[in-house]
Amino acid sequence: MGLFNKNRTDGTTYDGQGEERKGFIDRIKYNGEEDELVWKFPYENLSIGAQLIVNQTQEAVFVKGGAIADIFGAGTHTLSANNIPVLQKLINIPFGGRSPFTAEVWYVSKTIRRNLKFGTPQPIDLLDPLYGVSIPVRSFGEFGVQVTDSSAFLQQMVGTLHLFTTDDIIEQFKSLIVQKLTASISKFVVQKEVTVVKINAYIDEVANYVRDAINEEFAQYGVRIASFNIASLNFDKADPNVQKILDSQSEAAKRRMEGYTYQQERQLDVMETAAGNEGSAGQMMGAGMGLGMGFGVGGAFGQQMGNMAGVMQQQQQATPPPPPTATVWFVLVNNQQYQYDTNTLGQYIQSGQITRDTLVWKNGMAQWAKTSDCPELQGFFGATPPPPPPIV
Repeated sequence: MGLFNKNRTDGTTYDGQGEERKGFIDRIKYNGEEDELVWKFPYENLSIGAQLIVNQTQEAVFVKGGAIADIFGAGTHTLSANNIPVLQKLINIPFGGRSPFTAEVWYVSKTIRRNLKFGTPQPIDLLDPLYGVSIPVRSFGEFGVQVTDSSAFLQQMVGTLHLFTTDDIIEQFKSLIVQKLTASISKFVVQKEVTVVKINAYIDEVANYVRDAINEEFAQYGVRIASFNIASLNFDKADPNVQKILDSQSEAAKRRMEGYTYQQERQLDVMETAAGNEGSAGQMMGAGMGLGMGFGVGGAFGQQMGNMAGVMQQQQQATPPPPPTATVWFVLVNNQQYQYDTNTLGQYIQSGQITRDTLVWKNGMAQWAKTSDCPELQGFFGATPPPPPPIV
């Protein structure tokens, strides 16, 4: 498939065969392949009064001395000094007669070339914005291209290369697409804060984003990308960086199912370590951790317990432990027992984490009782107003 007719003549005869065919061309007509993007009329010895035939979805471009003289749309045109004034100026055609002149005629197709394949010959390295590691990605798909500006297209893509083929032009398009693809996907994942291993979920949005970026680049060539589809964005799951991300996502999914965050998991690790240490602070932290689990680690109580554990650990280092005669209360929460001194139990009551109906017991009590029924703890509850008087 040639961009030009490679067997064209030097412009002095109709077909380059026989001296009897010498003369000037009076009929200019497209004779290239059906799907050619550009085809050059094989003769340059033209005459005023010649018939120029341009098919639908084509444009005929006259070039003289490397400069574009005029462009004709679809239809049958009779070349004259009236309809090619620029050409007349360039070659100084006299009015009237069938004056000869030389010029190149290029036919440019304005149809959309569809189903053109593209792919990345080598993986493109994308920096994952969420995990900060580089992921090798391959991409492939198809696109459609259309010439929108015949003049810019001839100047930028064709130039003076007489043996340039349509396939060569398509290869140039593919090279430009792969260049823009790499930069555009990198910008997309950063702007949208999307991890690379989940980018296939946004594949349509990525395709539109890349198409717009490519069209900005192709505008200077007189070409637009009429369609752009990414069939797949692939990454190697065996890649060490990919494996790290997948493992991290698996752990995050597990935490979500169990109702706690990464920070809370680290707090629990600290509390478990501290709870294994000797001393009343370790015992209190162990009891607090258990109570937090009873209420649900994902709730605010678990976070408050973590904060209180840190404060109590600091207090253990700065102040001596309480005297052994301090009152120890046993608290029943979710059928589990915890031990607190009076002050700590009062803090939980005032914060609302232990209610009036929570059952407690201490040495000397005959049986378990509600916190609101214990005189030592009643002061931690707010004053309860008397019932309103009856309405008369």
